[in-house]
Amino acid sequence: MSQSAISVIRFLRRSAMFSMLTLALFGAAVSHAQSDDAPDTADMALLVEDQVNINTADADTLALALDGVGMTRALDIIAYREEHGDFEQVDHLERVRGIGKATLERNRHKIRLSSDGE
Repeated sequence: MSQSAISVIRFLRRSAMFSMLTLALFGAAVSHAQSDDAPDTADMALLVEDQVNINTADADTLALALDGVGMTRALDIIAYREEHGDFEQVDHLERVRGIGKATLERNRHKIRLSSDGE
């Protein structure tokens, strides 16, 4: 496959994911605006989630939450996690094939290792 074809596929995949995320967030915001009840904490987390637990997140969540991580790389993260156990340090994410320093640094502020909000 040519480089230009690969670039087009990557662009379309990113555009589709962005569109799906935008629609999901907009729908959640509209449903909150129409509700008289105070928003549920779990629902608010979906709207403003800015971190992802790399030890528990599924591939879709990883691909959407992390910049420069598509579905293939997200699956690589999960495969590494299943083979080697939970990540103990954020820097250990670099051990995953295709995750380099630049990707790690771009996402460091978004990465969590446990559910307690470290």
